Amino acid sequence: MFSLIYFPDLEKSSEDEVKKTKENIFYLNKLNVNSSRRAFAITNPSQIFQEEENLNILVEGAAKNKVPSWLEDKIRNKQIKSINVNFPRWKDELTPLPKEWRINVFALGDVGSTLLIGLRLLGKNIDIGIYDRSPEKLKRWEYELNQIRIPFNEEVLPPVRPIEKEDLFDCDMFVFCASKSIPPLGKDHVDVRMVQFQDNRQILSEYAKIAREKEFKGIFALVSDPVDLLCKALYIDSNVDKDNKKDYLGLAPNQIIGFGLGVMNARACFYSERIKEFSSYIKEGAVFGPHGKGLIVADSIDNYNHKSSLALTEKTLNANLEIRAFGYKPYVAPSLSSGALSILACISKEYFYGSSFMGGVYMGAKMKLGPSGIEIPQYNFNKDLAQRLEETYKDLRSHI
Repeated sequence: MFSLIYFPDLEKSSEDEVKKTKENIFYLNKLNVNSSRRAFAITNPSQIFQEEENLNILVEGAAKNKVPSWLEDKIRNKQIKSINVNFPRWKDELTPLPKEWRINVFALGDVGSTLLIGLRLLGKNIDIGIYDRSPEKLKRWEYELNQIRIPFNEEVLPPVRPIEKEDLFDCDMFVFCASKSIPPLGKDHVDVRMVQFQDNRQILSEYAKIAREKEFKGIFALVSDPVDLLCKALYIDSNVDKDNKKDYLGLAPNQIIGFGLGVMNARACFYSERIKEFSSYIKEGAVFGPHGKGLIVADSIDNYNHKSSLALTEKTLNANLEIRAFGYKPYVAPSLSSGALSILACISKEYFYGSSFMGGVYMGAKMKLGPSGIEIPQYNFNKDLAQRLEETYKDLRSHI
């Protein structure tokens, strides 16, 4: 470990010892726990000197001070994990990522079951546990999923096993797919995701408390809508005691990842392939923000066109309404693009779109979970795009 702060209770090591280690090292800081992550991967020397976290997480910055060349090398190689020791359970961040992931999925409705099909077909080096409050549904999916086999290679797919409620957090990743109320077809002029917020938060709150009691150290993957606001609600509800006072003994902000933005990227790609005006997106574009109102689609990061980006954002936001107009609930693409495929990318240390804690809110962006924590690329944004990001960030802060 190294730090700009002196820690009298830690044994001192020489710079040479830290410099020569081949393993990841840890940078200890003290930031405001209300608006900062417990840990993250340092990708820029400026992050060693930052005094607060906000949208600067996404913006390229120059370091205030020069750092030694060996430190620059470790930053370049993603070998430094920043840890905020103001969190009571900061030492949990010293635990390495698992080599084989145990993934437990809760709620086997349309979204959960479709997500599980993706995990069963495409997952490698994973063990899948499933739970639902309906015993019949749990039995159905135990049988259905384990009867998916590759001819003459029948044992290659990951096993799926039913689990009890008390074992839900005996895993490396807990996937929450529960949803109390999905508005029926025909409710096309309401923000479906916001209608779900209060009801879904009620269900989620119970599991926030269980994760706290179990001192869960894994990733809490949130798939239910509205993803970004529920992530923040989960963080709040997990970190208060029985008297409703914050004590930060529950889930760390970076333990919670929202899986909702992947399908927005997929929908933008869909229109990019079909409409010439948006053709640059599939190779040059990116999505940011929430899965819903406030979404930001950039047609290109380096050659941003404001008008085209706004038009593509509108198309992407309304893609689910088009499916509903056909007479179907749009859950297949979200379950796979945001859910199964993004989860598998996450545990495989590959880039995916997800929502992570940024200065007090959960906001979607491209990211990667590596040995040194969550890594979020930084950009030199066009001024119009920067303004859109700021507006979305302020709007998310206003909700919870």
